[in-house]
Amino acid sequence: MGGCSNEETAEAVVALAYESGINVFDLSEAHSGHRAEIQFGRILLRRAWNRSSYVVTTKIYWNTKAEGRGLSRKHIIESVQASLVRLQLSYIDIVMIHKVDPMCPMEEIVRAMNYVISKGWVMYWGTSRWTPVEIMEAYTNCRQFNCVTPIVEQAEYHLFYREKPELYMPELYNKIGVGLMAWSTVTIGMVSSKPEDCGVSFFSRSSYKNKYSSFSWTEDETQSLYKEQEYGWKEKSADDETRKYSDKLRDVCALAERLGCSFGQLAIAWSLKNESVQCLLLGASNIDQLYESLQSLQLIPKLNANIMNEIERILDNKPSRPPMISTLALR
Repeated sequence: MGGCSNEETAEAVVALAYESGINVFDLSEAHSGHRAEIQFGRILLRRAWNRSSYVVTTKIYWNTKAEGRGLSRKHIIESVQASLVRLQLSYIDIVMIHKVDPMCPMEEIVRAMNYVISKGWVMYWGTSRWTPVEIMEAYTNCRQFNCVTPIVEQAEYHLFYREKPELYMPELYNKIGVGLMAWSTVTIGMVSSKPEDCGVSFFSRSSYKNKYSSFSWTEDETQSLYKEQEYGWKEKSADDETRKYSDKLRDVCALAERLGCSFGQLAIAWSLKNESVQCLLLGASNIDQLYESLQSLQLIPKLNANIMNEIERILDNKPSRPPMISTLALR
């Protein structure tokens, strides 16, 4: 929503998404300084869609004010109530905890989420950017204190970030029933799908290593990132790692051109080929971007074993567990 130039454009994007079969809308209390939730609430009011026909998710932790951040019981309850007012809804389908709060006991978090669910303000809760260990700790606390367990993890997943979703999360999918809602730099519009640059410029940015690959953004850093995107990035010299990513990206772009699609469409289709991905988050600042992303669904049947193997050969980054080492062999 924050990427749209005005509310009219935002409504056109939301309407196209809904009419195309997209029924999950992801927000956050800190997106565009609350503007995203406010705009989306007004759009829903004007459209008057059947409430059971769409799912609204929002995230809490990062508030626009420093004193409002964290996961205390007070902040969770106040954030949920404030989001309901901004969205003009009687309940939120899923509330995501957007990062673990190291200063707050896990018991307090799960009890607070259980409270807002028991009040009818929230239907389910999930996590975002949590490690498998943290998710398992939350699940264990929920079982111990008879609270509602988390149902989904919102995680980064794309061609160049695969380890967590493919290697460590599947155990949780099968053991405790946590689903995967994936997001990526491509699907939120940070990598261009134009053939002439094919997103290579993204890996030339100095912020890639500092913020993106470390996976430790704050909302303040995100706002700063949006400003850099708006006013143009300063050119930085590419190091060896950047060139390595760029070479792989160009090869993937060449494959996309051969398949008759853009890099962005191929990246989206590739993510959806993973059976563990129940939901993939898309971002669009206008209806043309959304329409282009939707065309990636037609590409999925074309991604046969040969094409997927070729992508694996280009990327050469399939995650694998380190070999088991016997302690006896170390003696």
